[in-house]
Amino acid sequence: MRGPHNIWRLIRTGATLEKSGAMGAVLEAFRAPPRLRLVARILGWPFKWAGLDGDPTLPPLTRALTALGPAYIKFGQILSTRPDVVGDELALQLRFLQDRLPPFPTATARMMIEDELEISVDTLFSEFSEPVAAASIAQVHQARLAETGEKVAVKVLRPGILRAFRKDIDAFYFAASMIEWLSPSSRRLRPTDVIRHFEGVVMGELDLRLEAAAAAEFASNTAGDEAFQVPSANWFLSGRQVLTMGWAEGVPLGDNDALDAAGHDRTQLAARVLQLFLRHALRDGYFHADMHQGNLKVAANGDIIALDFGIMGRIDEYTRRVYAEILYGFIRKDYRRVAEVHFEAGYVPPDRDVDEFARALRSVGEPIFGMDATRISMARLLNYLFEVTERFGMETRTELILLQRTMVVVEGVARSLNPHINIWEVSRPEVEGYIRGHIGPQAVLRDLRETGRVLARFGPRLPQLVEASLRRQLHQPVVPVVIERRRSNLTWMVAGSALTALGVWIGTIL
Repeated sequence: MRGPHNIWRLIRTGATLEKSGAMGAVLEAFRAPPRLRLVARILGWPFKWAGLDGDPTLPPLTRALTALGPAYIKFGQILSTRPDVVGDELALQLRFLQDRLPPFPTATARMMIEDELEISVDTLFSEFSEPVAAASIAQVHQARLAETGEKVAVKVLRPGILRAFRKDIDAFYFAASMIEWLSPSSRRLRPTDVIRHFEGVVMGELDLRLEAAAAAEFASNTAGDEAFQVPSANWFLSGRQVLTMGWAEGVPLGDNDALDAAGHDRTQLAARVLQLFLRHALRDGYFHADMHQGNLKVAANGDIIALDFGIMGRIDEYTRRVYAEILYGFIRKDYRRVAEVHFEAGYVPPDRDVDEFARALRSVGEPIFGMDATRISMARLLNYLFEVTERFGMETRTELILLQRTMVVVEGVARSLNPHINIWEVSRPEVEGYIRGHIGPQAVLRDLRETGRVLARFGPRLPQLVEASLRRQLHQPVVPVVIERRRSNLTWMVAGSALTALGVWIGTIL
């Protein structure tokens, strides 16, 4: 229930950060203003006694987030990819959250597998290891199929994870509603809608059958991508709580020392990670939305291997074009066009000044170009971007949350591999390639062809649809005169046939 009882949950969050000693580091990392620092201390310090202890062997922030639960761990995973935001020390501490959380007992995992698949683990597998990786949602065991000898990864959900997430999300909803009530100006950011979106993503991640389907679709889309691999799912050994996939052998992308020792070019890997994300988002409209280092490996031949398909993003064709035009405008320093695209897409209210918005965008973009990445403070940049969106009344677009979040994570991964990477130059080939094929004459022809196909399918039904729509608008009863109905139907049938023929013709010649 999203009631006041969640106040205690939020107080305990602050108390846990205070008790672990992480509060000061967090406020400093985000350069919190003095007023916010004072409020955080007031809420946290008096209740320090109520904070969760956590694992005392872990660093302060990691200790606090693991004690608070899976939803907080997810947030920490995102921060772990952004040393330019939270600093190198905190980012390194938070890497622990990606795949090295405390596992649950193997005996429990075996029991869950047997309950889900209704067959003994010893019958299915000739080998079944202790956990090799443990994250916020599930843990992974290495196994070998008894029938074929194939090495596989067996992913098992954490016991009670659904209840734990619901508890956290319930508190997040309450916090969002309180923020909207206390600060009306924050409503443009749509905090409640953001939490609702997060809830939908997480609930999908807690059904491993959906992850198997996502892996299969992603593998199909990327089958032709050079130097990129997606392990295949074993449908017969998967269910809601268990997922069995081919074993991926490789070096974790977050282990720079191991990558160097294996002879991999980190500069090249950094560029490829960023380009692969853009290619999948723009070309397919379907992308891996949890691309932190814990979900990426590098094979011996240099291929990047993607893992964990619980969170996938999908964007429609129109949004892809908008996103590409915005990136392309920044790459070309055409801030006027970037501003126009925001207005055309409805991201900025129409009563604002497009030239002023273009000038604000220039003030964001210009300092980045030509500057070494190590000199760019992403924290300051994000703070300034927030000020710009507030000044121009931009609302949060929930359909873009996963895309924006993943872009932030992927950029962080690329920077961890190559701190000097210029994201705009690396992005240019993918964005320009998409622009050439999807914006301009080719796109017009493709849109006409698709329009023709739609007309061909729905042409016979157009008379009834248009007539029903007109009658609803005019609030008129159906005319009982048979001759008028027949005349009307005949007219619409002729029109529908003509449209169908037009659609078939367009589809054929294009």
